[in-house]
Amino acid sequence: MTDTQTAERARVRVYASGTCDGFDKLVGSLANHPEIELVGASTQVGEGAAALAGGHLDAVLHATRSASLPADDLAAIREHTRAPILIVASSGSSRMLEEALETDIADVLLLPQLVENVVFAIRKATHTMRRVQASGGGGRNGKIVTVFSPKGGTGKTVTATNLASALAKYEGRKTLLLDLDLQFGDAAIMLGIEPEKTIYDLVVAPGELDTEKLAGYTTKHPAGLDVLPAPLRPEDAELVTEAKLGRLLEVARESYDCIVVDTSPFFHGPMLATLDRTDELLLLTALDVPTLKNLRLALQTLELLSFPKQRVRIVLNRANSKVGMKQNEVESALGMKVRFEVPSDRAVPLAVNRGKPVVLDEENADVSRAIRQMAKNLFPVEEDAAKKQRRLLPAFARS
Repeated sequence: MTDTQTAERARVRVYASGTCDGFDKLVGSLANHPEIELVGASTQVGEGAAALAGGHLDAVLHATRSASLPADDLAAIREHTRAPILIVASSGSSRMLEEALETDIADVLLLPQLVENVVFAIRKATHTMRRVQASGGGGRNGKIVTVFSPKGGTGKTVTATNLASALAKYEGRKTLLLDLDLQFGDAAIMLGIEPEKTIYDLVVAPGELDTEKLAGYTTKHPAGLDVLPAPLRPEDAELVTEAKLGRLLEVARESYDCIVVDTSPFFHGPMLATLDRTDELLLLTALDVPTLKNLRLALQTLELLSFPKQRVRIVLNRANSKVGMKQNEVESALGMKVRFEVPSDRAVPLAVNRGKPVVLDEENADVSRAIRQMAKNLFPVEEDAAKKQRRLLPAFARS
């Protein structure tokens, strides 16, 4: 491969954990490889929890000295990421091979290995994961769209509720609206619903979470939208842990075409767990200096968290407000283009006070057209993938 081809090829984001003979040398070689971006490394899974949860990984390399699969370590990794896991060992056994074939392990590599063979195995695992996701993995593979602003009053919840309603009503997508403003969420009241159950009731309920259980805790909106509201009491927010939220989002992917997440204006644990699984991040801004200042800080934080910039979409809310600032000034201040514009419209507060999404209450309003267009653009027309899902066999041979 030429240097130009390597530069054009996207680097694979990898996290390395565990230990075995020769693993440190391999990790050092991968850190200097032009096709690999080593997000972090640790000998213990717990030490790397933050990187696993916030690293937006393509793959995890986990080393072990055991002759069998390290089940506890793998379970701990799965609490933080669904990225493909490749096991690296300095000695193998038929037992490990059999166990790997019965789990979701992407590959098993015995050291010593040529670094190019390891890179090939990593790329093969990530490519297979994308194919499985594209084919739906035998069911839905919902897109998670997170609506965020680091400043209150920017119209975040209005945008989230209307976007979710538009996806359900006009785009025909099976949609879940998840209110993760856990202490003071307003999504339910803006939709005019009085839910019997909230996300708090779901996470404290006994038993394993699955699609059927999730369905029993959502509230149906007349637009065809399912809603999982924030807890009714602020003190219940702390029980919605990152691990439980991560599991909730993964189960929701299996049931819905789209999960719209409304958030609080903070980078706290639940927000970080959501970011790790976010496919599209809608960052709301407005034509005022304080909001732009906060959004610039948010973009810097996202960069520190290694959140992929290509997943960020800037939404300029109240874009037609005449306040002495223009869109090009916003783009210059943020260093990013505005992807969506939503105009200011008196129909919005009227609809909020009626407990109805404006996209349903005033279908012909300019703001409604803008949000419907946003919903359409989030799901561009794509050709159906006809490729069959194929399972990777562990590469158990030394090179």
